[in-house]
Amino acid sequence: MGKKIICSVAVSVCLGLVQPLTIAQQVVHALTGTVSSINSASKTISVFQDNGIQGLFSDGTDSKTRLSIDKKVSLETTAADVFKKTGAYVVVLYYGSDQDRTAVALKNLGAGPFTSVTGSVVKFDGKHSVAVSDESGATQVFKITQATIGEGYMGAVDGYKIQVQKGDKVRIVASKDDSGLTALFVRLM
Repeated sequence: MGKKIICSVAVSVCLGLVQPLTIAQQVVHALTGTVSSINSASKTISVFQDNGIQGLFSDGTDSKTRLSIDKKVSLETTAADVFKKTGAYVVVLYYGSDQDRTAVALKNLGAGPFTSVTGSVVKFDGKHSVAVSDESGATQVFKITQATIGEGYMGAVDGYKIQVQKGDKVRIVASKDDSGLTALFVRLM
């Protein structure tokens, strides 16, 4: 009985020493919207989100928070404290809850025009395209590129890593050129 108690105490002490070494990482998520205002004094960014809600994000300049972010996604973005383009249509990379969000970086999607489609995945080839049937029943095919940002269950990822399946509901923001529709942002809903 004494050996069991000593072993239990030893294991508890060891776990107690390891626990402070494990620091949680914040998962970085993504959403789209238009930058409404940037307040340098309060270090906040206000974004009119595509879902119709005005979102307020702290810019995270002083944060020492460890982040879980896809490196390819962060390569084509601008740090939140450096981004200064009010009126830009962007993908916001952030962490935190709806009431307390911190912007890590923003990706300016350019001048547009943009199209947005919400629907069910009809076909996903695993890497280069996704076909989506919208609420009217029309099917549209979107190219997935290296610049596409995906938002799934594990946060923001490079578009080539987004995991969707036939029947999944998604929202896609895309641009159109001579070669067709290119997905800029894919959100698994």
